[in-house]
Amino acid sequence: MSDLTFKVSAVSNGPGKTTVKARKFTMVIDEPPNLGGTDEGANPVEYLLAALAGCLNVVGHLVAKEMGIDIRALSMEISGTLNPDKLFGKTTTDRTGYKNINVVLKIDTDADENKLKEWIKTVEERCPVSDNLQHPTPIDISFEKKS
Repeated sequence: MSDLTFKVSAVSNGPGKTTVKARKFTMVIDEPPNLGGTDEGANPVEYLLAALAGCLNVVGHLVAKEMGIDIRALSMEISGTLNPDKLFGKTTTDRTGYKNINVVLKIDTDADENKLKEWIKTVEERCPVSDNLQHPTPIDISFEKKS
């Protein structure tokens, strides 16, 4: 299969709020009041965790089908820890992003533990969002000045 390109467009609605369009979908990204927003949507780092959850779900079901695993139910608890100091211009040796992300997949299945270990290893290897979070991805940020 050849490469796929995904695109979004975004408009700032103020210091803490952004409206993003992806295909025919609109997402509101906003910060809670204590971080300068109006709390009208999840914030960017919460969307990152949500993207991971969505990707793990899709890949988890795909791999389970390939492996003959019947998933009766699947839920996830995902959390991440970060220090916002650098975001707000304070000096810190911490990185800006998540220091760690913890994922617990809760699966209702008859598959044994060894099969589930193989399943989760394969899911993690094949999840694009997990790959982007675990490996450096080149990002080119530029600007165009409006006249």
